[in-house]
Amino acid sequence: MAVIVAELMGHRLELETDPALFSPAHADRGTLAMLSRAQFSPGMKVLDLGCGCGLVGILAARCCGEENVILSDINPLAVEIARRNALRNGVGGVQTVVSDGFSAIGEAGFDLILSNPPYQSDFSVAKRFIEKGFNRLKVGGRMLMVTKRREWYRNKLVAIFGGVRIHETDGYFVFEAEKRDARYAMKRG
Repeated sequence: MAVIVAELMGHRLELETDPALFSPAHADRGTLAMLSRAQFSPGMKVLDLGCGCGLVGILAARCCGEENVILSDINPLAVEIARRNALRNGVGGVQTVVSDGFSAIGEAGFDLILSNPPYQSDFSVAKRFIEKGFNRLKVGGRMLMVTKRREWYRNKLVAIFGGVRIHETDGYFVFEAEKRDARYAMKRG
C-alpha cells in the first residue's frame, strides 16, 4: 500500500492506493488536468465514473457535500479503496458502487459526471460512458472527460451533446459537454 497526498482546490487529500489500480504512485496528470477545468458548488450532484482510488469523487464530496456524490468503478478493489479513502478524508457518507459503467447506478439528474476513461483500448467503454452519461445528466448538467486522443472523443461528444468545449492542458484533452436538451443531438439508429 502506498499513500498519495494531493493539495487541490484548497483541500489536502491523503489517498491509499494499490499497485493493481490505475496510477498507483501519484495523482494522474490527466485526472489533474480534468480537475483544473472542474467547478464544484455546494449541493451539486456529482458522479465520479471510474473512480479508481477516489481522488475525484472525494474532492467533489469535500466541495459539494458527501451526500451528493457517487464514486463508481468496475473494479471491486478500487471501490473498496475509494470507500476507505472517503472515510480517511472525512467524507464517509459518499456512495460507493461497483458498477460496469452505469449498470448498477440507478440515480439520474447529475449536475456533473467526471471520467478519465480507459482510452488506450477500444472505444466501447467511452462510447457507453458518453451515451449513458448523457441520459443521466439533468438539462444543464455537464460531462467532463480527459484523454490523450482528440478526434474520436470530439466527434462522439458532438454527435450526442450537440457540441463540446475542448481544453488542452498538460498534454491532455479535457472535453466539456453540456446537456442542453433531453434528446441526443443526432437521431439514434
